[in-house]
Amino acid sequence: MAVIARVPNVVFKTRIRDESVEGSNPYRWQDTTTEDIFSGKKVVVFSLPGAFTPTCSSNHLPRYEELYDEFKAQGVDEIVCVSVNDAFVMFQWGKQIGAKNVRLLPDGNGEFTRRMGMLVDKSNLGFGLRSWRYSMLVDDGKIENIFIEPEIADNCPTDPFEVSDADTMLAYLKGEEAGKVSEPRLEFVG
Repeated sequence: MAVIARVPNVVFKTRIRDESVEGSNPYRWQDTTTEDIFSGKKVVVFSLPGAFTPTCSSNHLPRYEELYDEFKAQGVDEIVCVSVNDAFVMFQWGKQIGAKNVRLLPDGNGEFTRRMGMLVDKSNLGFGLRSWRYSMLVDDGKIENIFIEPEIADNCPTDPFEVSDADTMLAYLKGEEAGKVSEPRLEFVG
């Protein structure tokens, strides 16, 4: 499998708090670009099938939250969670989970995920198009390493969660064996 060497150039539709907005919902729409997120920074990105889903809520996001300080100690500027959900769903999920350190990035139209080559059909679960589970280390927009769960396929009957987890990424950053994979089994193109 081949993947791109740089993160795709897209615009994310995000909501940000703005005290100048009157009423009980002081948020406004803001376009956030790939450049805004990745330029000049070392960023760990992990992507998952959906907010409020079992593995994503019980382990994937919480473990990245839990290990945030260790990632920072390894020179990571930011941890970003991408999901093919809209900004409102991502906000409510973060609020329920208590996410304080990980930036929840809505890819509502799936454009980033599609251009990463990770958009899969999960209609067998009633999800429609969603992201395959993966994590990557991005340095100034360049994908340094990526860990993609095995068996990527439309309507996959399983939801592998073996290599995109926080511990595997942290072990990679520390130069240690993670007990799962030490290097991705991919060839970079681009």
